Amino acid sequence: MGSLVLDEQVMDRLRERNPRYRETAYVFLISALHFVLQRLDETRHITGRELAEGVRDLAIDRFGPMARTVLEHWGIRSTEDVGEIVFALVECGILIKQDEDCLADFLGVFDFEDVFERDYPWGASI
Repeated sequence: MGSLVLDEQVMDRLRERNPRYRETAYVFLISALHFVLQRLDETRHITGRELAEGVRDLAIDRFGPMARTVLEHWGIRSTEDVGEIVFALVECGILIKQDEDCLADFLGVFDFEDVFERDYPWGASI
């Protein structure tokens, strides 16, 4: 994530579209996309569910018990926020989508309190 930076014009458009998300949220989402793609046997389109779960897994991997706090600091409080960020990146031409992809794909994939607190994988690797 350290070397990935979004163009300032792109960031201006993203901030204008949805100012509640920090730049790091967009960069992290792109990192999560790469994280998910690397775990696949072959490159293919991934679903909203797969990407949301990748955000969860990468956040736990990188930030451990602080994952929820870090994501919320960036404005990501639910899987719906993941979808909002994805579609903002699509609108700016950073990501592409298929015709059947929609924001509803990200609704209620998991509950942040459940995965980052109640069911947190203490001591387990992802």
